[in-house]
Amino acid sequence: MTNITLAIDEEVYKKMKKHSEVSWSEFVRKTIKKRVEELETLDKSKNRESIFTMLASENILKKDWDNKADERWNNV
Repeated sequence: MTNITLAIDEEVYKKMKKHSEVSWSEFVRKTIKKRVEELETLDKSKNRESIFTMLASENILKKDWDNKADERWNNV
């Protein structure tokens, strides 16, 4: 098994420490594995470019709609 090092924001780290019952390493391992499997599925898809375009557009739209000056946009 290979080891990796992650940088975690201090505030997030403090919150993680409050939940010592969680095996954070196992959680990260499973999350990474799941994402890699999703990407492999996308790689095999005939509509690969369309799917990536849709995902990129969704992220851009969410960023554009997230207006901190007006809290009504936070739940869009």
